[in-house]
Amino acid sequence: MKARWTSILLATTMAALAGCNDKQAASAPESAKVETANDETKAQEALKAGVEAVVYGLPLVIMDITRAKTTNVAKPDGFAAPVNQFVNVRAFPDASFKGVVRANVDTLYSSAFLDLSAEPIVLSVPDTHGRYYLMPMLDAWTNVFASPGKRTTGVKAGNFAITGPGWQGALPKGVTELKSPTNMVWIIGRTQTNGPKDYPAVHKIQDGYKLMPLSAFGKPYAPPEGKVDSSVDMNTPPVEQVRKMSAEAFFNRMAALLKSNPPPASDAPILEKLKTIGVAPGERFELAKLDPAVAKGLERSVAVALEKLQAASEETGAPVNGWRVPPMILGDYGSNYGARAVVALIGLGANLPQDAVYPSAFVDGDGKTLNGANKYVIRFDKDSLPPVKAFWSVTMYNPESFFVANSINRYAISSWMPLKKNKDGSLDLYLQHDSPGKDREANWLPANDKDFNVTLRMYWPKDKAPSIIDGSWKPPAVKRVQ
Repeated sequence: MKARWTSILLATTMAALAGCNDKQAASAPESAKVETANDETKAQEALKAGVEAVVYGLPLVIMDITRAKTTNVAKPDGFAAPVNQFVNVRAFPDASFKGVVRANVDTLYSSAFLDLSAEPIVLSVPDTHGRYYLMPMLDAWTNVFASPGKRTTGVKAGNFAITGPGWQGALPKGVTELKSPTNMVWIIGRTQTNGPKDYPAVHKIQDGYKLMPLSAFGKPYAPPEGKVDSSVDMNTPPVEQVRKMSAEAFFNRMAALLKSNPPPASDAPILEKLKTIGVAPGERFELAKLDPAVAKGLERSVAVALEKLQAASEETGAPVNGWRVPPMILGDYGSNYGARAVVALIGLGANLPQDAVYPSAFVDGDGKTLNGANKYVIRFDKDSLPPVKAFWSVTMYNPESFFVANSINRYAISSWMPLKKNKDGSLDLYLQHDSPGKDREANWLPANDKDFNVTLRMYWPKDKAPSIIDGSWKPPAVKRVQ
């Protein structure tokens, strides 16, 4: 684009040098052309800068919309709870559930948004008696800054003080400090649940997860009722709310959040770029005060950025035997703003790879779309099951990333199930519409007669070979049975 407008400017200059009979008459149209070219160049450069700014700030804005929506209740309900309080999800969703894409039936969630601006919040966890759990904590930028749980802190009871970036002080004996880079924190707790029969045991553990202000620690404490703001959109998913935002609304929200949740010092270069288009921490962003050409380019930046990120999401991860293996930077993105934005768009709240890795397959080993009109098998050779220290599962989804309804209400196959191995020690999983036969139904993941896809969840993957983290273990292809 820049080269094109440069050629126009050169042509204009040559015409002027050649001379005209009426220089004044000729110069007016040529001047208009130059001005139009300059305006178009400004608009394109502003659009480019605006897209970069949206990509950078998208996780922050989506996190804030999610926080506003999931804390706007008087008491814990569904997947929402007042700020600084847990909501415990008590049962797995079924095929009618459309609240969250790519839901799991491996763990029951315990979720809470924290506000650390007033004082630290203490998380207390009970003894889980060996059961796998994790409490990943995301800052406002979607980085996981701490992940208490069986992998890192064991399964005994413990107390953890989550402190904000500006807090300094002493903690009671036996309380471990977890320093958050931002005052906004999202805890997305997960407790391993081996099917509905396991609910009572898991509920008892969930009831032991407690949050309280540091000033109330060690004292009787009852969380206050939450305040409901009628202006908060409780129906539209966060990503769709962003899609409906004007550039002015997006950048204003982003600027306010930049002040209350300062980015790390390493982000200084991009913060300087943001200033060039009028986005600065705590300052009001107004398109009307900008050059009209610049404003024209910026107005399109949100839509264009989301379009580019959506396209990038379809190619996220390395292709391995038909699977897309996610990059091993999830939850700790550094300056990879593009990857961070893609994950915020399609899978907000991703775990660290050390906690869980989720490869997904939309095609078979030959690169053809998975479809329930066909029969497929996933074969894990002997001694080549998913290498994990906790457990693994394979979950089926429709093209919209929701569960596939089926006659036996089975949406996933998990390693805790009584799966039947072959005589040679290998394990076959059958992905098809009809039953593979009574002797194989334990290993059957039912499909409908339409397109589908699957996700392999690997909890606490091994960090030494064979390992998916270093690429020394690869998921086997989903093979079509002829």
